[in-house]
Amino acid sequence: MAFSLPIRPLFTHKPSLSCTRKAHLKASQVLFSSIPTTPLLVSSFTANLEASFHNPISSSSVFKLRLIPKVGGDRADYSSGEEETKSVDSEAANEEEFSWSSVILPFLFPALGGLLFGYDIGATSGATLSLQSPELSGTSWFNLSAVQLGLVVSGSLYGALLGSLLVYPIADFLGRRRELIIAAGLYAIGSLTTAYSPDLGVLLAGRLLYGLGIGLAMHGAPLYIAETCPSKIRGTLVSLKELFIVLGILMGYLVGSLQINAVGGWRYMYGLSAPVAFMMGLGMWLLPPSPRWLLLRAVQGKAPSQDSKEEAIVALSKLRGRPPGDKVSEKQIEETFLSLKSAYSEQESEGSIWEVFQGPSLKAFIIGGGLVLFQQITGQPSVLYYAGPILQNAGFAAATDATRVSVVIGVFKLLMTWVAVLKVDDLGRRPLLIGGVSGIALSLLLLSAYYKFLGGFPIVAVGALLLYVGCYQISFGPISWLMVSEIFPLRTRGKGISLAVLTNFGSNAIVTFAFSPLKELLGAENLFLLFGAIALLSLLFVVLQVPETKAVELPKFYRITATYFSLGDADMTGIC
Repeated sequence: MAFSLPIRPLFTHKPSLSCTRKAHLKASQVLFSSIPTTPLLVSSFTANLEASFHNPISSSSVFKLRLIPKVGGDRADYSSGEEETKSVDSEAANEEEFSWSSVILPFLFPALGGLLFGYDIGATSGATLSLQSPELSGTSWFNLSAVQLGLVVSGSLYGALLGSLLVYPIADFLGRRRELIIAAGLYAIGSLTTAYSPDLGVLLAGRLLYGLGIGLAMHGAPLYIAETCPSKIRGTLVSLKELFIVLGILMGYLVGSLQINAVGGWRYMYGLSAPVAFMMGLGMWLLPPSPRWLLLRAVQGKAPSQDSKEEAIVALSKLRGRPPGDKVSEKQIEETFLSLKSAYSEQESEGSIWEVFQGPSLKAFIIGGGLVLFQQITGQPSVLYYAGPILQNAGFAAATDATRVSVVIGVFKLLMTWVAVLKVDDLGRRPLLIGGVSGIALSLLLLSAYYKFLGGFPIVAVGALLLYVGCYQISFGPISWLMVSEIFPLRTRGKGISLAVLTNFGSNAIVTFAFSPLKELLGAENLFLLFGAIALLSLLFVVLQVPETKAVELPKFYRITATYFSLGDADMTGIC
């Protein structure tokens, strides 16, 4: 899951306009040169960043974001910042007016893409119990092997990984709106294919199709929301979209608990996402394209400028609930078009993929890639997708009891999400990582001890799972991706984040697939002991390698990355 975290400005210097423009250009390259991704948080981070530069609302929103580049050596170029201050004051004085009624639908329909991703995670937990039950499966092929079960559970993740790769070369051609319409179609087709599957092969095909929808939705949704909503509430709405993923997990657990005793209940669990997908697709069909995307096409020479500007004016008027072609929208579109045109006329090349493995970028990749790798290989996907079976094996023999406890875990996860959002900037990254990862290691060792020594006390298993979820949500969950978004040099930021996302998706899919076979091979007690040992190793990695980036001094930060910037009044978004 992913969700947004408010980032406070780290430094107080203000760059000259020329420096700001260069930072503007390089940051805008993040989206268009990196592999579009996820569940995962980075697409939301780039959406917040890029849309804050080029939002149709105002061409000066870059100053409102307060992007402050930190450039080492003789490349630093700072001035008094008087012009920027005036721009900020002017922006504040001319805050765009909007009605909440005109904002709700352009947020809600894309956010359903995140909810459907989370729902799949929660529903799969109960579906694995139903699908393997001789009495409740309703099939003749219920006796799945560990490998087959692993494929069922991880199928959507492999689809999401494939979707995030496929969308890279076509995302800017399709646009956010059409991308989300296609995602909704894949969600619906995948859901219905899975629900009505006559055999295992068709079920796996449905899971893969659903995952393709996840890959597209997790890229397009945060971009559409960030590019179309008023700048004043952009961070709030993108944060809420990420919260929809966690809410979807909880909904999946709830549906699982209600349908667990029905014959063929797994079909209902997977099939109930289809109506939501249809609603998402219909809603996106009725919404206009992103005005900023329309202008971007014109700037890149892929569409006539005048036609694109006229379409963008109509789209923005509709999004704000104004009369078609009103003067306010016309002025905002013209300002944004000029800003985009100026930016792309001076665009500089971005670093190659190989530069990520050199110098400061390599140090950043070791830290960022290590965090997102440990985020997954400490067992997080297994706990979410296999919560039902774990609880059933831990003493809640009745499937109904296991799914109900899963709901409690989902509620607790939602609550801890809020705790992380509120405290990450107050307490800092390292303390939360060290404390949270320590708790994760303890919870995994407790689960191992339960299976080996404490089988008569199922409360130990429940407590360990709650401890795991809570500690994960205040450490690896948000902070891994927050660190990834902070530490890469600007020149290699896009490529570095893309590699981190692929590392995350790939390890997520592998761990989810391997859990069931490894549990059968090693036994539950040894498997959780293995996860616990990996968690201790990850704790050592955090202590020795991961720096504190909260209010870090510039010279110290140069040892990690050659170029750095800070964000004020912005959200960086992560996946967990």
